[in-house]
Amino acid sequence: MAYFAQLDDNNTVLQVIAIENADILDENGDESEAMGIALCRSFLGASTNWKQTSYNNRVRGKYAGIGFSYDPTRNVFMQPKPDGCASWTYNYTRCVWEAPAAYPNRDADGYDVAAPPFYTWDEDNRRWNEVTE
Repeated sequence: MAYFAQLDDNNTVLQVIAIENADILDENGDESEAMGIALCRSFLGASTNWKQTSYNNRVRGKYAGIGFSYDPTRNVFMQPKPDGCASWTYNYTRCVWEAPAAYPNRDADGYDVAAPPFYTWDEDNRRWNEVTE
């Protein structure tokens, strides 16, 4: 399957649809994003805006979801910034939002290295607080 995200005028994802790969093959048998976009427009309107996304995160950083934004400069989909996390910045290499302080008990790649405890983000003090209950 090939997946295409419809964008509004602010590059926010409105919906994601799936199209059979066979329906977007060019004359050489290669998948064509342009053919996919043309097919999406034929179904949902000629003036609609579409970008291909990848369920396996192989295209444009992240699989697009409703409410995600598309950054045309970097050609990536970005999930919305978590609520209550104004100080966080987007890591374009890893395609994730990151707190200004590293999450405890994670290695350099961001994977958990230990079981609980768990932590919640404290935006006012810009730190992680252990959940004790």
